[in-house]
Amino acid sequence: MTPDRSAGLAESARALAAGELTSQALVERALARIEATQGSLNAFRIVRAEAALAEAEAADKELAAGVRKPLLGVPVAVKDDMDVGGEPTAFGCQGEFPPVAQDGEAVRRLRAAGAVIIGKTNTCEFGQWPFTEGPAFGATRNPWSTEHTPGGSSGGSAAAVAAGLVPAALGSDGAGSVRIPASWTHLIGIKPQRGRISTWPRGESFQGITVNGTLARTVADAALLLDAASGNHDLDPHRPPAVAASEAVGRDPGRLRIALALKPPFTAVPARLQPEVRAQVVQLAEKFSDLGHTVVEADPPYGQIGLTFVPRATAGIAERVREMPFPTLLDHRTRETARLGELLGGAPLRAARRAEAVLQRRIGAFFETYDVILAPTTAAPPPRIGALLNLSGFATDRAMIAACPYAWPWNVLGWPGVNVPAGFVTGGLPVGAQFLGPANSEPLLLSLAAQLEAELRWHEAWPPQQVASDFPAA
Repeated sequence: MTPDRSAGLAESARALAAGELTSQALVERALARIEATQGSLNAFRIVRAEAALAEAEAADKELAAGVRKPLLGVPVAVKDDMDVGGEPTAFGCQGEFPPVAQDGEAVRRLRAAGAVIIGKTNTCEFGQWPFTEGPAFGATRNPWSTEHTPGGSSGGSAAAVAAGLVPAALGSDGAGSVRIPASWTHLIGIKPQRGRISTWPRGESFQGITVNGTLARTVADAALLLDAASGNHDLDPHRPPAVAASEAVGRDPGRLRIALALKPPFTAVPARLQPEVRAQVVQLAEKFSDLGHTVVEADPPYGQIGLTFVPRATAGIAERVREMPFPTLLDHRTRETARLGELLGGAPLRAARRAEAVLQRRIGAFFETYDVILAPTTAAPPPRIGALLNLSGFATDRAMIAACPYAWPWNVLGWPGVNVPAGFVTGGLPVGAQFLGPANSEPLLLSLAAQLEAELRWHEAWPPQQVASDFPAA
C-alpha cells in the first residue's frame, strides 16, 4: 500500500482500536484525498467535512474510553440515494433538495457500528444507467483511466474506493449497479440478498429489484461493511435470516460444482460477450479447476426473464418521478421511462411480481446440480466518458444491454451476487466476473471469493499513480 491511499476497512478499524492512530487523523487524510481528486475524479456529490470531523472527535473520545465497535472511527462513504440526516438526497437529479430529517436504516446501522459518514457519492439520475454522468454534477471518472466511466450507477462509490479515498462504501444495485462499477474499477462488489441491508425509508426500492450493497478492495472489507450495514427496520417487508459474512471469509468453501455461464440472458436487442472479457473470465474458471473445483459450461434456464424486469424497473422510475419537485429538469430518457412505467404499472406489473416465485423455482432447480454460477459481470470493458450521455432512449438501452447484459436477472430473483476482479484488457481497463448463488448464499459466495483472492491477490494492484498525483502525503 502506498502511504497516500487509505488502508483497508478492517485494518483501519484495528489500528484505531489499538491506539495506533486517531479517527481525526484518518478523517483528515480522507478529506484531503477527496479534495485533491474532486476535480479529476469527481466521486462525491456531498462532502461532510465539518460533520465528519465532529463525528471523528466523538469517536476518538469513545475509543479513549475503551468503547469498541466494529467500525468505530473509520470513514466510509454512501451513495447519494441513501438518506443521511441533515443532508439532501438528490439521487443524481438536478435542483435544490431539502435536507432529510433522519438517517435511512442502512446509514443508521453504519453509525451504530461506529462509522464516520464522510460524504455522499455521485450516481446517475435515479440510478438507471451503467455510467455516472449528468448535468447535476458532471462526470465521475474511472481512477484506472480518467477517459473512461467507472460504471454506474454506484460509480461515485466505486471511484472513491478504487482510488483509495475511502476504504469502503455503500452502493445500491437494481440491475448490476454495485457489481458493474466494481467490475470496471477492480473491486469486490456485493449485491446481497433482498432485504439483507434495509432500503428503509422505502420498504422496497424500484418494486423490489434494488438492494443496497458494499464496495471494497478486499473480500474481508466488503464482508465487514456488509455485516455492519445489515439488518432491518421494523416495517421492512423482506427480512432474510441473518448471515455472518465476515466469518465466511476465512472458511474453506469445499470442493464446489461451478457452472460457467457465458451466454447472455434473454435480451430484446443483441448482446455479445467481447473476446477479451471472455478470456479473462475463462482464466478464472481454469484457476477454479486448479483449486479442485469442478467447472462445467452451463447456462441457467433464464427463459424470458427480461419480460418481468421491465415492468418493475419502469414502474419504479415512474414512482420516483411522481415524487420529484422539479420533473422538468429530468433527463428526457427518465421522463420517457416513467411514461412507460405508468402504462405497465397495473396488470403487467402484478404479473411480473407473481412471476418471481416461478422463476425462483425454475432457476433454483439449477442449484440442485451446481453450487455456484460463474459469469461475466459485463460483456465489455468500461465505455469512454460521454459515450452514452446524449443518446436517445432506445440507443441508450441498446448500448446498455450490449455492455451489461449479465447482472440484472439476479435483481429479479432477489438473490446474492458478488463481483470479483477478473483482470485487465487492452488499455489497462479492469473487467470483472460474478459469482451468483441461490437465496441467502452470501457465505458460500464470499468464502469462494476469498479463496480466489488468496491466490490472485488482486487487491495489491492500484490505479496508475498519476491519477493520484495530487494526493497529499499521509
